[in-house]
Amino acid sequence: MHFSFSAPRQIVFGPGVAGRLPDLVAGLGRRPFIITGAHPDRVAAALGTLLDSPGGRAENEPTVDGVRRLTERARAARADCVVGIGGGSVIDTAKAVAMLVANGTDPLDHAEVIGEGRPITEASLPVIAVPTTAGTGAEVTANAVVLSPEHGVKVSLRAISMVPTIALVDPDLTLSCPPGTTADSGFDAITQCLEPLVSHASTPITDALALDGLRHADALRRAFVDGADRRAREEMSLMALYGGLCLANAKLGAVHGFAGPLGGMIDAPHGALCGALLGPVVETNLAALRTRDAGNPALDRYRLAAVSVTGRPDAQAGDLVAWISDTVDLLEVPGLRRLGLDPVRHPEAVRKGSVSSSMKGNPIVLTEAELFEVLARAA
Repeated sequence: MHFSFSAPRQIVFGPGVAGRLPDLVAGLGRRPFIITGAHPDRVAAALGTLLDSPGGRAENEPTVDGVRRLTERARAARADCVVGIGGGSVIDTAKAVAMLVANGTDPLDHAEVIGEGRPITEASLPVIAVPTTAGTGAEVTANAVVLSPEHGVKVSLRAISMVPTIALVDPDLTLSCPPGTTADSGFDAITQCLEPLVSHASTPITDALALDGLRHADALRRAFVDGADRRAREEMSLMALYGGLCLANAKLGAVHGFAGPLGGMIDAPHGALCGALLGPVVETNLAALRTRDAGNPALDRYRLAAVSVTGRPDAQAGDLVAWISDTVDLLEVPGLRRLGLDPVRHPEAVRKGSVSSSMKGNPIVLTEAELFEVLARAA
């Protein structure tokens, strides 16, 4: 058995740990560049003495031009470290800016698909990632997703050196997340635990993290119903952290195989796409595995996932499907049509999804007919 495992140099987790941010920054550099979301006032207490540092606001969906502008600003400030405090888009922006400043390059120099795809040769500036949502796991991953509106696609800037130096995960920062954001981020976290678990690229470490992450899946329901439930928020943050570590070290699957391209096709939150697709993908995968690859270990891994999310030792894979369906109903997750995908674009989604990098991690290669079936069920 051979595998590797990448993670930040330090993970700091727990309620209230955001108060340590200024001291942690001081240990990394003298000229921090601070990237926040659209409402920096929400994180003012955590920033403390860093409030007057140079920086900027990330877009809701990081774009090539937006990342380019913030990179130029960070270069002008002679930044020697970067803080990203916000949702996944903010943290992805921070990772991209830190890498581009260190390499002296442009996003399109390294972008997959639409750019030159040049290797990233220089280590990024140190990054402290502080998530304010519990979903993407971007605080521990080695890539930044950037949208190119003119091409209608999302692409990744990717290198091991882009893993943040410090992940500072304070569940209290997620208490203000509204129900919709809670639902979207939570489904992203669940998907990022489940897909690496059943992937053919799973490892003993990612298996352990994924199964323990899924054990906290019910926290999503509790946090959705009561956003002030601190225990639920803590469990969601832990699940999201585990999911990020899993996706950074094992492959994903058909949910993300579709969600990535769809994010460039329609204006819909990534987590909402995951929520709409997760049940249909699991159902389709189970049917395909039972028909064409009954000895695939993913079948038993789906059963283990069912045990984790339901808490029942006798749970079977079908119980996982039922749990996902019930949670989608409880959280009122919209289908793909309501999220903006007209069925006439299904062929385009299948064409793009079938060749996406995430699709390669699916436990079985789905046929074109099965990919259309996923979209039909998710509609």
